[in-house]
Amino acid sequence: MSIRSRSGQNRQVTDIPRRSVQRTAKLASIPLGLAGRAAAGWGKRLVGGDGEEISAQLAAKSAEQLFAVLGELKGGAMKFGQALSVFEAAVPDELAAPYREALTKLQTSAPPMPAADVNRVLAEQLGRGWRARFTEFDDVPAAAASIGQVHRAVWRDGRTVAVKVQYPGAEEAVLSDLRQLARFSRLMQPLIPGMEIRPLINELRDRMVEELDYREEANNQRAFAAEFDGDDQVIVPKVVASAPRAMISEWITGTPLAAIIRSGDQQQRDEAGRLLAEFHYSAPARARLLHADPHPGNFQLSADGRLIVLDYGAVARLPNGLPDALGSMTRLALERRPEELMELMRAEGFVRPDTELDAVDAMAYLAPFAEPLRTERFTFSRRWLQRQADRIGDLRGPDFRTGRALNLPPQYLLVHRVTLGTLGVLCQLGSDIALRAIVRRWQPGIVTD
Repeated sequence: MSIRSRSGQNRQVTDIPRRSVQRTAKLASIPLGLAGRAAAGWGKRLVGGDGEEISAQLAAKSAEQLFAVLGELKGGAMKFGQALSVFEAAVPDELAAPYREALTKLQTSAPPMPAADVNRVLAEQLGRGWRARFTEFDDVPAAAASIGQVHRAVWRDGRTVAVKVQYPGAEEAVLSDLRQLARFSRLMQPLIPGMEIRPLINELRDRMVEELDYREEANNQRAFAAEFDGDDQVIVPKVVASAPRAMISEWITGTPLAAIIRSGDQQQRDEAGRLLAEFHYSAPARARLLHADPHPGNFQLSADGRLIVLDYGAVARLPNGLPDALGSMTRLALERRPEELMELMRAEGFVRPDTELDAVDAMAYLAPFAEPLRTERFTFSRRWLQRQADRIGDLRGPDFRTGRALNLPPQYLLVHRVTLGTLGVLCQLGSDIALRAIVRRWQPGIVTD
């Protein structure tokens, strides 16, 4: 048996305290940079510069720095960037263009871990003789993401496998990053109009604690794999072995969704969007689980046209499937029944207590989000999502005032974020799909003609 290694480097294990100080300094550079550019823009306006053009330039440069820093780090910083990346379609085109590529990179890549660290982690998790379990192991990572990286290898039975290895100090980095990002979330808010940053960070913090144990992720993936085994539309790689900080599963690869977003033809875009929507809405009914990490880096199209779904660290357990109330609210919005919609929203906790909210205003706020279900087919686009973000993010508009009276109950938070994230990816793809038929089949309470 031969072991192949493309890297012979022998470095000391990373100094975690020193690295923590470095990443803290990099994150701290974000608010300092935002403040500095704001001051520079104020000065340019004083000498007669065009206000709108200066604001656009400052926003573009600020966003470019934000995602450059997030992409350079791992842990919670990169996870936050990945979560924001699915809402890239909501950012106005004149601001999104300078950093769209940086967002795409956040979905699939991060600086690699040294081979010495990989060897140490695998020895701790699989035993000192871990290499004997493989006939081949590539020390150069095939992919790197927020809390771990993936190596291509050949298992002892001849199967090609993906070996996921967690970064040393991942837990410390995750929690530290998210604490720091929360401190200056208000400064970043203008970069993502219509998206509340701080609740997103808080929700990510809760999810990331679960993701740090790869045994839990392996159990999630096994459950999905069992339900979708032999499915004609979805491929879930089977788990081969797992440990708290390492996980081995079948190696399955195809065309990344990011590549289809970037250069796919319309047929590819439509089919990728249809498969993604079908998976999102069907999984809670079929597996009683919701894949809760919808950024494009976790999805690929196989050579035979199926959707490959990766990364099951973030999963919502839905023993009763998607909540009936969500489907009923959507149905009432589609049927334009404001009084009944308001009654249901109050009963489910979607309206802040002791808040006066007109039922017609609530309908006006929610109805545009149901627009993709009003026709048999709907074409998702960046422009459509941008209009929604502008509408609810306009401080002077009526929908912004309505939004302040609304509440998102904790039990709905994750489902809401994942659904919005999935719609964001559909807008990035520009998919034209029959969403109404998919939702009608899988979402309880939404059946309507």
